Amino acid sequence: MSEAAAVVRRGDVWWINLDGASGSDGQNMHPAVVLTADGLNRARRSIVVVPLSNQAEVRPPIVVATPSAGLRAVAVCDQLRAIDKGLLVQAIGRLAPSDLRAVQDGVRTVLEL
Repeated sequence: MSEAAAVVRRGDVWWINLDGASGSDGQNMHPAVVLTADGLNRARRSIVVVPLSNQAEVRPPIVVATPSAGLRAVAVCDQLRAIDKGLLVQAIGRLAPSDLRAVQDGVRTVLEL
């Protein structure tokens, strides 16, 4: 995580480096929203994120609109993943509560929780 003192919070949107190699050229940078509970975000080295895109079509509950992350932004709920916090590059925003609820509902449906 290049923002060394940054606090990672549920609902935050971050650029993540999926190449994972320090010093990489940033070709594999993607935005993602943090879903992990704040207590775990503080205590653990890994977090759970859902990638965001502006290329996918809205298809609830798998791909849900997240307009607070950008005009055409969507969360791709079936592609959630655990990542090391070292892959976080820069905080770029925060989802509105209604958008975060839509992502949570999508993940619940995808995982049949």
